[in-house]
Parts: sequence; C-alpha cells; structure tokens
Amino acid sequence: MTEEPSLVTAQPEAEHYQQQDSVRAVFGKLYADGRAYADAEIERQKLRANIAGAGVRDAAIFAIAAAMLVFAGLVAFLVGMVLLLSPHLGAGWSAFTVFGTALLIALILLLFAKARISRMRKAIKS
Repeated sequence: MTEEPSLVTAQPEAEHYQQQDSVRAVFGKLYADGRAYADAEIERQKLRANIAGAGVRDAAIFAIAAAMLVFAGLVAFLVGMVLLLSPHLGAGWSAFTVFGTALLIALILLLFAKARISRMRKAIKS
C-alpha cells in the first residue's frame, strides 16, 4: 500500500542496534575488567618479587656474616694451636707445624674435590 516502513519492521532494527550497543558495552566492560585484573596481577607479582629479593638479600648478608665468623674462628684456632705448641717446639717451629698441617689438610681436600670432578665428568661423558 504505502512505501513507508512500518513500525513493526522498524522495531527489530532498533532492537538489533540496541543489542549491538549492549554487546559492545559488555565487551568494553570485559576489556576494562581484564585490563584491571592484569594490572593488579602485575602489581602482585612485583610485590612477590620484592619480597623474594629482600629475603635473598637478607640470607646473603647472614651467610656472609657466618662465613666471616667461621674464618675468624679458624684463625683463632690456628693461633691457639701455635700458642699451645710453642712451649714444646718453640714459636717458629710451632707456627711452621700449624701452617704445614693446614696446608696438608687443604691439599687433601683439593684432591678429594678433583676426584669428585673427575667422577662427574666421567659420568657425564658416558
């Protein structure tokens, strides 16, 4: 009858555009929420990395302090051995004896380390 669009056909088009807008809005909200979640997760991982870094730093400080105390104890032990042997061997000979014994023990430990490395190399090659 007339060539004008009827209200019945215009309504589904308007509903279609409204639905498209709502889908766009949902995807926009989804994108914003995902972005916010990613930012929060990045901050969380940064915090975890900072906590781990502080723990490693503190552990390294404590380990270095412990190593220094062990070294100081070893020096005190060696000085004590020199003082203990001085009345029997004299100051020079007791120092030489303690030094020689320390070198001998270090040499034996280095030979053990060399044997372990050789065994490890042999195991890796085969």
